[in-house]
Amino acid sequence: MLPRLGGYLRWRGRNVIDFRRMGHVGNGEKSEGAKKGTKRRQVCHGKGDVDEARLKELKYLSLVIKETFRLHPPFPLLLPRESRVDCEVNGYQVPCKTKIIINAWAIARDPKHWNEPETFYPERFLNNSIDFKGTDLEFIPFGAGRRMCPGISFALPNVELPLAKLLFHFDWEHPSGMNHQNLDMTEIFGVTMRRKDDLILIPTPFIC
Repeated sequence: MLPRLGGYLRWRGRNVIDFRRMGHVGNGEKSEGAKKGTKRRQVCHGKGDVDEARLKELKYLSLVIKETFRLHPPFPLLLPRESRVDCEVNGYQVPCKTKIIINAWAIARDPKHWNEPETFYPERFLNNSIDFKGTDLEFIPFGAGRRMCPGISFALPNVELPLAKLLFHFDWEHPSGMNHQNLDMTEIFGVTMRRKDDLILIPTPFIC
């Protein structure tokens, strides 16, 4: 996953992890990042690593993951569905056998449900019960109902733990001449959504 730890890091891993690093580095000041670094190492109680048992104590990491799924859902358009009967939805007549495509990307940026929807702001989930497990229809990056994505239980640990380890073992900075204001967040849309360009960061190993 980490081809060049000795210098510039060219991260080619999962797109969702890539977007989380963008949010973490792109929106926080260096001093704030240092505070978060101290916190994430304190929860390990002096251990030289972070494990799954400690993930629940990394509250801010959970907020960042939620906010990234909101702004950058892995599947912007959910898998097509087909209506089984004639029905009416919010005044619209939907005939039987109609193909239905749900735009999860647009739903998660709807100003009717989200304050400043285009802003990366993890704290919006503080003291907020909204989750992406399919019960809150304003936030459905994995779909909802009986046919929601079955891979959610596999995907989350494979995002949370690797990201926690990256944040635990390294401090991260932009390359010289870059800052959060000139980061290119251009996205490529398709079956999945990803950043157009690779994320390049400089890791500094943390010695326990």
